[in-house]
Amino acid sequence: MGPLLAFLAQWGHAVAAALFAALSIWESRRKDPALQQHLMVMALVLTVFWALAASMTGLVSVLTSMAETLRNMGWLLFMFILLRRGEGRKSEHSAAVTAIYIVLGGVLAVQWAIEVLTRIVAPETSPQVLQGIFFVSQALRMMAAVGSLVLVHNLYLMSAPEARWGIRLPLAALAAMWTYDLNLYTFSYLTRGDAGELYAMRGVAMALLAPVFALGAHRNADWKLRLSRTITFQSLSLVAIGAYLISMVLIVTMAQIFGGEYARLMQISFVFGMSVAALVLLPSSQFRAWFKVKIAKHFFQHRYDYRNEWMRFTNTIGRPGKGAAPFYERAVKAIADITESPAGLLLLPCESGGFSVQARWNWRDAEVPALAMSAAQVTELEESGWIIELDQERTGVSKEHVSLPPWMVAESRAWALVPLIHFERLAGAVLLARPLVDRHLDWEDLDMLRVVGRQVASYISEAQGQEALSEAQRFEEFNRRFAFIMHDIKNLVSQLSLVARNAQRHADNPQFRADMIATLQDSVGKMNDMLARLSQHNRARHEESRAVALRPLVQAVTTAKCRQHPVILTGEVTACAFADPVRLEQILGHLVQNAIDASPADEPVIVRLSQRGVHVEIEIIDRGCGMSAEFIRTQLFKPFSSSKEGGFGIGAYEARTLAAAMNGRIEVESREGEGSRFTLILSVAMQDAEVETDRKERVA
Repeated sequence: MGPLLAFLAQWGHAVAAALFAALSIWESRRKDPALQQHLMVMALVLTVFWALAASMTGLVSVLTSMAETLRNMGWLLFMFILLRRGEGRKSEHSAAVTAIYIVLGGVLAVQWAIEVLTRIVAPETSPQVLQGIFFVSQALRMMAAVGSLVLVHNLYLMSAPEARWGIRLPLAALAAMWTYDLNLYTFSYLTRGDAGELYAMRGVAMALLAPVFALGAHRNADWKLRLSRTITFQSLSLVAIGAYLISMVLIVTMAQIFGGEYARLMQISFVFGMSVAALVLLPSSQFRAWFKVKIAKHFFQHRYDYRNEWMRFTNTIGRPGKGAAPFYERAVKAIADITESPAGLLLLPCESGGFSVQARWNWRDAEVPALAMSAAQVTELEESGWIIELDQERTGVSKEHVSLPPWMVAESRAWALVPLIHFERLAGAVLLARPLVDRHLDWEDLDMLRVVGRQVASYISEAQGQEALSEAQRFEEFNRRFAFIMHDIKNLVSQLSLVARNAQRHADNPQFRADMIATLQDSVGKMNDMLARLSQHNRARHEESRAVALRPLVQAVTTAKCRQHPVILTGEVTACAFADPVRLEQILGHLVQNAIDASPADEPVIVRLSQRGVHVEIEIIDRGCGMSAEFIRTQLFKPFSSSKEGGFGIGAYEARTLAAAMNGRIEVESREGEGSRFTLILSVAMQDAEVETDRKERVA
């Protein structure tokens, strides 16, 4: 090494030591420092110690090597505690996390021990053995640098996006430090130790990194970290794989050095055994479940990521997707997914006051009696509101004192019974199967299941309310149709009563008998139509609207009504109306019958046909008592409101409803004491409407 490089090596490390010493003093003077700050100061002091050792005793001395190992361990410990103290940690025990860092710490310790041992036994060891030990030492240094870089990268990924700003600079500085070390030891390995320039420039590089550490410490004075739970499970798997590979290389290398003639056999056996273990454990669902439980326990303050759990819960309940399971099965799954239970049962009230099984999710073979829980057991569960852990009931250590059915206690897979409370009323219960990794319910499980149980209870109550509403709507539809039928029956009874009265006087008249038979046949046809309309599978046998010739249809209605009261048909319409003939006949029947009921016996009802542009009009005019404007506005078209004695108040309401179904309307004009005019307005059929439009354009 030349004079310039020697100068850079000595003073570069000295400047780095001074800068890091100043930074450690500044960092140690903070008020109320947390554990992370103490460890930060410790890592800075160890960095100062390494830089001074390199400046005073040489770049590759035993003291410098030991100081470098301590420096790396100090920064790794700082990262470890930063991770453990991050928001989201659960347990005080850190076995799962420690295992990841301890492998890397072991690599550093073994490497330093090998170097110390080499210095002790060097005079008595052959050059070939010393060269082999040198390569092993450099390889361990490279593995330590690679492992440290992996941990830096994963610590950054595991932090929540909004928290990365505060740790970006110090982690970048650590990454730069270990990247330099990796390049240094890789070059030294390849050149058999000829890396004096890189050793000399190391102090200058560290001096340049000191301000970066200082700026990072200023950004995040408290050194608090928020962990991203989603990325933790992914990145931790990568770290575990890296630790597995490092440990494999380390053990294989040690076997090569100290195994003697059995080294090759030890290497093959270890590699084969580790590979078989990986192939057996990694595909296992039970191992993955155990792994997730351990990570949640040791990394996070809370077992659950509440945002993700809530999104998954609402998606399962409210967004079933195509081909999804029925609602009640999804309700069970939504609760079971939270505790990773593989199956569940939904118990809902039955007629006896107890509970019966309403839905099964992945639990078809559970032997449950028809009455899953008695009324007394349901009452006890409702009064307590507790979540029952079945294992405690089986061992007799339960504090809940709730009677459970024998089948539930005997079912070994039954794990927890979650009551579904809705407004302090027990709406049901969900029985969860034992998860793949058996565990006891803690306070967080109980709180989570209690909240989710209330939410599922509200969903179930809403679903039951929707079912009741749908049933009520079906009854309402049936009652509405029945009310219309009763109104039509009343009209038929009036018509048949008139025929019966006249039959006593005109029974011998052949013309009357023919008219009576026609009336009876017409009445039978209408009754069959009414029965069809009452059926839930045949809603009044209505057809699609089409072109209908008005004159023949209106004449048929007026002819039938003439048998009980004079009806005069006037006017002529050549255009066809766009209507459903069945609905149109019902409308005219109601309106003409109402006009007949309102008219004196000797005053005929006038039915007039006319056309105005693209609309046809059918007017029904009577000279009866008339109606007030207030009655027309507030009462006429309301169901069950009638001014006639014994009237149902259905005819006008049904007529307007049927007219609206054909895109038509009914207009009313009336004066008290003078009579009324009902005008049914319908659209002209398309072809006739086009002809009328062309005619108007020619006239214009």
